[in-house]
Amino acid sequence: MSGILYIVATPIGNLEDITLRALRILREVDLVLAEDTRVASKLLNHYEIEKHILSYHQHSSDKRKLEILRELLLGKKIALITDAGTPGISDPGNELVDFIYKNSDLVKIVPVPGPSALTAALSVCGFRTDKFVFLGFLPKKGNLGLFEWLKKGDFTFAFYESPMRILKTLDLLLENFGEEKRIVVARELTKIYETLYRGKIKEVKEKLVSDRLKGEIVVIVEGS
Repeated sequence: MSGILYIVATPIGNLEDITLRALRILREVDLVLAEDTRVASKLLNHYEIEKHILSYHQHSSDKRKLEILRELLLGKKIALITDAGTPGISDPGNELVDFIYKNSDLVKIVPVPGPSALTAALSVCGFRTDKFVFLGFLPKKGNLGLFEWLKKGDFTFAFYESPMRILKTLDLLLENFGEEKRIVVARELTKIYETLYRGKIKEVKEKLVSDRLKGEIVVIVEGS
């Protein structure tokens, strides 16, 4: 009997934000795949779970993917986790899942849903989210065509951003979407210094300039 690959969502900050099912799966599996083994160890140790952890990240080779596939074909149960949130969402976990699908139809792949910075930010933005577009991280160049396409739609859109680039990105949004466009910048969600900045682009930028910018950031831009 072939094994099971569980795609397990883990906390984006606060370690209490993990489901009972996720904890059960992490206790039952034979192996945990983690983006950063140190981060994974912190989580597992917190819940007194002792498991062998194998690194799997964006630079992992096909050799590592084959190693994982072999273990699954031997009947092993494996949990894939990321540093924070849901694997495969702007995360290399999708490459492993695609590799498994392409190379075997015997392995069962099971989602274990839970925390996501994207949905957490959308839930508190107050904008229409009956339809939205998620852009991952904005490309560093060639945004003009993307922005033109976004302006034609009437949907909210969201993306991840780094603290080093956020002010420059807000300047781009201001230039392309105008002063009346409303946004939410969500920083350090579920962590001690969680902060939500909401308002017109220029207003939000002024608040960010006066604050010390650190941590992960989600930006939500209101639709028309």
